Parts: sequence; C-alpha cells; structure tokens
Amino acid sequence: MNQLEIIHRKIFSEEGLIRQLCRWRLTDNKIVFTNGCFDLMHAGHIDYLSKARDLGDVLIVAVNSDNSVKSLNKGIARPIQSFESRSLIMASLHFVDAIVEFDDETPLRLIELIKPDVLVKGGDYDVGELNSSKKSYIVGSNEVRGYQGKVLTIPFVEGYSTSAIEMKILNSLKGG
Repeated sequence: MNQLEIIHRKIFSEEGLIRQLCRWRLTDNKIVFTNGCFDLMHAGHIDYLSKARDLGDVLIVAVNSDNSVKSLNKGIARPIQSFESRSLIMASLHFVDAIVEFDDETPLRLIELIKPDVLVKGGDYDVGELNSSKKSYIVGSNEVRGYQGKVLTIPFVEGYSTSAIEMKILNSLKGG
C-alpha cells in the first residue's frame, strides 16, 4: 500500500468510523474528539491537534463540510479549500487517526454517536460555560460530562489564524 492510500484510509464515512471505533474500543483506546473547519492549515492547527492527540490514544477530527463552513459566515470566499483537500491534508498528519465529515450546524450528533472519552476545543471556548446559547459554550460538553468523559480546551498559539493568513494574502494582492 502506498502512502497516499494510507492517508485516504484515515478519512471515514460515519458508518465506517463507527465500525473502526468498535475496534479501537475493544483494545481500550482512549478516544479524543475535536472538530473544526481547518481551511488553511497553519502552525497553530498543528500545535492544537498534536496536543489534543497527547490526551488519548486515538484522535478523531470532525471536519465541517463545505456547506457547513459556508453557513458559519466566515467570509464570502470560505471555504478556501474543499472538504476533500482539507481532509486529505488533515489525514496526512501522523497524530490524526480519523477524519469524518459533518454537515450539521454543530457536531453534537457525532459526539453523541462517538461518545469520546475526551472532547477538546480551542482556547476561545470555556469548559465552565453551561449555557448553550453562549458563544464560548462547547457543544456536546454536557453530554460528555454526563457519562464522566472529560471536556478540555487547548490555548491558541499567538499569531496564527486562518483569518489572519487570508487578510495577509488579500493585503499583499492589493500591494500593501
């Protein structure tokens, strides 16, 4: 099997992920879950995902579908890269074990299906926020805590964001 085939095998349908999840659970692997758009991969993403993986044995990343990214109003040109490109880049990281696409407004349904041991989000979220209408609320946190799972945040690396990269590119095109 060549390297590209190995990478592609880490991108799962929901059904395929559930089958693989059963195999991982049979060997008592600690499952870590996170989600995001991951439109332009940068050093902040690498730091975040590698630290997330350090929290368990298996890292599952739910990546927003193209339609889902558009619905988040991140900008008229978003997503910059297709789901296929974003998931392939993500799957090429050795510390990411599985990629699954989600098209819902939030990853709640997937979280309820996967039942991760650890739910992780970035530093702009608050593990103590219990009000689901607040922007800092971590979707799925109440459900994960309900079965004694952990909900954690990982601080952002200063100076890295997809929006900042996008602005830098746009400014350079304008001659600034």
